[in-house]
Amino acid sequence: MTRWALNRDDPRPLHVQSEDMLRRLIRQPRYRKGERLPEEHDLARRMGVSRGTVREALKRLVSEGLLERRAGVGTRVVISPVRTSLSEWPSFTREMARRGITAETLGWCLKRMAANREVARALEIEPGRMVTFLDRLRSAGDEPAVWFRSWFHPRLGDLRELKQDQPLYEAIEKLTGVAAARSDETIRAESADAATARKLRIRQGATVLVRQRNVRDAGGRPFEYALAVYRADRFSYSISLQRSAP
Repeated sequence: MTRWALNRDDPRPLHVQSEDMLRRLIRQPRYRKGERLPEEHDLARRMGVSRGTVREALKRLVSEGLLERRAGVGTRVVISPVRTSLSEWPSFTREMARRGITAETLGWCLKRMAANREVARALEIEPGRMVTFLDRLRSAGDEPAVWFRSWFHPRLGDLRELKQDQPLYEAIEKLTGVAAARSDETIRAESADAATARKLRIRQGATVLVRQRNVRDAGGRPFEYALAVYRADRFSYSISLQRSAP
């Protein structure tokens, strides 16, 4: 077991050194992923200070919003949700990059399939028509964050030449000449079913945000029907509204 012994030659008070040690500790990936911190007595023993000193350091980090302490649960790092805007729908990768977050593709499946009733209704086609289906699992940081499923209108043709390292809508426009122009969206909270829990590596029943998207081209014709499932502990939505003149 690692011992985080403090430097007794350091002129700073022990409670300041303890606080700095805890700040370094909570930046470790395992604690950023939700693992509980060791108990007070264990932290005190490993740092060679009193429990009171550790308690004061923990209180400071809690007051700053870096840690949360819950009876019967323990102490965990507070994971700040990513704020995403409804207006920023064309590129998840670029949206995350603007926030200093690296987005990666953890899973990619592109295939042809028959449209079920839900997809057919959204794309305004007959059930059973063949469409291109894209299933993507994206990360925001170091773990799964969003599960995207998209069904594209048959007039776009076979899109299986798309590559996962390309911005999706730009690649489709280049391949087909058709550009996405408008997105009508609905957002709702749901409990994760078994499939969603496995994909996003969360517990079944955890709250997720489901973003349903109906995308149209410049002529108003159906382009894509999409479902994006976000981890609710990692994302929040921001909306800017402006009051119209009377």
